[in-house]
Amino acid sequence: MRHQKKTVKLGRKAEHRKALLANQVCSLIEHQRIKTTLAKAKAVRPLAEKMVTLGKNGSIHARRTAFSTLRHKDAVKKLFDEIAPRSTERNGGYTRIVRLGQRKSDSASMAFIEWVDAAVVVEEKPAEEKKATKKEPKAEPKQKETKREEPEAKEKEAPGAEEPKKKRRWFSRKSEGEK
Repeated sequence: MRHQKKTVKLGRKAEHRKALLANQVCSLIEHQRIKTTLAKAKAVRPLAEKMVTLGKNGSIHARRTAFSTLRHKDAVKKLFDEIAPRSTERNGGYTRIVRLGQRKSDSASMAFIEWVDAAVVVEEKPAEEKKATKKEPKAEPKQKETKREEPEAKEKEAPGAEEPKKKRRWFSRKSEGEK
């Protein structure tokens, strides 16, 4: 039985697993949200929350401890300067895991892991732009139709113009006229 064996091994040796989790946390700090498998997201969560706790402490010792785990100066700086100060009121639960369903290739359960206090990025357009986007698809086919009509008009204007000769391709034994 696996009583009190908390480590999720993820099918990797210890050094590889530590490097993977450190890279995942650095990506989470940099991008505020990452898409990964559910098992990796669940393994990343405790490490990310420990790093935020160190960031809230803010001491030199906490910075050095975070750097020894993450091994990226920029990530540690952003963690201590931006992410940890947002979470001063919160006593834990700094991350959120959102399940996405299964990946098509291997049916692995996918998930987003993101900061709870991160600013929500919603890409909604104002009402005026929504109306304009509804009108644009109707206008585009008309433009395409006018482009199609232009070559036909040129052909009608110059009925005596010679057609360009068709080039013979190296792979065809017969000329195009014989087909």
